[in-house]
Amino acid sequence: QRTTIQRVSRDIQNLLSRPWAYIGANGLSRRGRNIAIYWQAANEVEVGVEVAARFEAMPDVICSSTPAGEVAMATHIGPYDQLGHAHQAVRDWCAANGRPFAAPYWEIYGHWRDDPAKLRTDVVYLLE
Repeated sequence: QRTTIQRVSRDIQNLLSRPWAYIGANGLSRRGRNIAIYWQAANEVEVGVEVAARFEAMPDVICSSTPAGEVAMATHIGPYDQLGHAHQAVRDWCAANGRPFAAPYWEIYGHWRDDPAKLRTDVVYLLE
């Protein structure tokens, strides 16, 4: 499912309900983490859930994947509203090491914790 960068924080829970319902109805692995892929050129965000194998697309759920290639990554532990620090750390590392990044970048959300201080999010940037 897709939304815009401006609406992702408002839309993500609703959008993720569709792939999770599909996973449950089709016996796919329920261990997957949620993912948001930021397609910068189109100002779109694709949200989904990790699965172990490809599957047939449905009207509301497609089979997609993150791009292949070398990446730079940071892990953020804490509330989602502080993810900007991890993004900046990756961008700073890229600049300091002469490694330009390409679109897209994505966030992989760890399994839910009730304590926001224990939430894990991996921030990943595809390198040129």
